[in-house]
Amino acid sequence: MTATSPAFSSRLGFILAAAGSAVGLGNIWGFPTQATSNGGGAFVLVYLLMILVLAYPTLVAELTIGRLRQQNPVATMRTMSHQPLWRRTGVIAAVVALATLGFILAFYAIVAGWLLGYLFAAVFKIFGQYSVAEWFVSFSIERNLLMMALFMVMTVRVVRSGVKEGIERWSKRLMPLLFLLLIAMAIYVLTLPGAWQGLVMYVTPDFSQVTDPELVIRAMGQAFFSLSIGLCCMMTYGAYLSKDENLPKTAGWVAGVDSAVALLAGMLILPAMFAAQDMGVTIYSETGELLSADTLVFTVLPAMFDSMGPIGNWIAVAFFVFMVIAAITSSISMLEAPVNTIREELNIERATAARVLGIVITGIAATIIYNFETLFGLVITVTTVYMQPLMAIIFGFFLTWILRQHLLLKALQGGSPNIEKTWFWKLWPGYVKFVCPVLILLVIFV
Repeated sequence: MTATSPAFSSRLGFILAAAGSAVGLGNIWGFPTQATSNGGGAFVLVYLLMILVLAYPTLVAELTIGRLRQQNPVATMRTMSHQPLWRRTGVIAAVVALATLGFILAFYAIVAGWLLGYLFAAVFKIFGQYSVAEWFVSFSIERNLLMMALFMVMTVRVVRSGVKEGIERWSKRLMPLLFLLLIAMAIYVLTLPGAWQGLVMYVTPDFSQVTDPELVIRAMGQAFFSLSIGLCCMMTYGAYLSKDENLPKTAGWVAGVDSAVALLAGMLILPAMFAAQDMGVTIYSETGELLSADTLVFTVLPAMFDSMGPIGNWIAVAFFVFMVIAAITSSISMLEAPVNTIREELNIERATAARVLGIVITGIAATIIYNFETLFGLVITVTTVYMQPLMAIIFGFFLTWILRQHLLLKALQGGSPNIEKTWFWKLWPGYVKFVCPVLILLVIFV
């Protein structure tokens, strides 16, 4: 069989798939919680600024690397230079990034499995099966294993179908549904007593905090991680993008959709929190701090749904369907990157690669579940706080320091033949080369 990379059939398919990769659980509940804890509207303003000055330039870089050769990440990084040392280093970097991605997908599947459990619980409550519903929301090894495995099966089934029939097809279905559910639920929540208090907090900037270094660093981290940069996901999707597409503009659409979902999520989660408080649900700890994101999603909001009577179960179903959609649009990109790498490098069938990797990652997730207290937080910290931004620095280094600049220009000229005359070309390479590494290092170490 030939091991050529597949491709998206349309710009819309690529944008929805890439945006789906970026839109994940961190966007849905991480962003609103960060906003509430860091000055409300002030955090939102700084976050949008960080998307512009950090996340977007780095996103363009990773997409450019992918489209440069239109191969898997290992093959692409291998051909960034003719020097044997840099070729080997590029391969090692790609392998490390893909391994990091596998561990991220492992803990991501565990959390997504919890969401599936709460979704099933809401459905069983509708039919009066409260004892069954209780099992799905109780924290147990059996529940965690079953729901995690089910989520991985869903992810594998989409990825093994390929790019056009699997990822693109389902992204075109799920992303519009995600937006519709998000908008409909935000409108409904705003009709509840107390909801407007949360909305006012969300949209009102506390300008005294805008210059707070801690707020700036947190906003920068949220912007960076929200776009799945440094994990080969966007590099892989970039390889599937037509060379006739304008990369800067397409990346702008992806960043815009991702930011729009984060902003809309804030208009849902924050008003819902204060609506829950109006119903008697606790959202602040005894020390006056906002409860953690996982507590909000798995304790506060379900308590609010329960207090709403029979309609609350239906609202809970819609909410957790929405959360599962956000999870699976990200998980399919996490699995696709290593699947296509194995498919091309080892010349095996896509379905086989998807199943094998699905089993391996399920095994890693199971190991984390059996050693939850020790491994869960550790894996999250090592992969997302340290490895992900470090890999982004390495990818940017290869693109701007190792790759010959005429090849970089040629990669960007597809879809924009006169880009060398624009301000983008005059500013972006140097910006990614010098400024982005400094900002990313601040995210890691400050």
